[in-house]
Amino acid sequence: MGYYAMTREAGTAWAEGAIAGQYAISEHHGFMSALAEEQFVLLAGPLAGTEQGRLRVLLVVRADSEAEIRQRLADDPWAISGQLEITSIEPWNVFVGAERLVSAQPAAITAA
Repeated sequence: MGYYAMTREAGTAWAEGAIAGQYAISEHHGFMSALAEEQFVLLAGPLAGTEQGRLRVLLVVRADSEAEIRQRLADDPWAISGQLEITSIEPWNVFVGAERLVSAQPAAITAA
């Protein structure tokens, strides 16, 4: 299991304007919150200045592979509708602050 830094951007179905005005925002929020609860998504949020227009989001995820990330995020209502698209996924080697990520993991995961 490793860490990945990734970006998602507004897709072809993104309605111009702010996040709050998007179709199925509650469903997307619930989906992403569930991934965070599972600690698959560790951090996620819009990059400064994009939350009011063409959205760009940075995510830090914990996964076994890029394929797992693509598979899990394919079920996001905003991915299904075409509102969000993955634009990059890169393995991330954490050197500074790694202990904070480890301490945030459930005991069953950190024991592995």
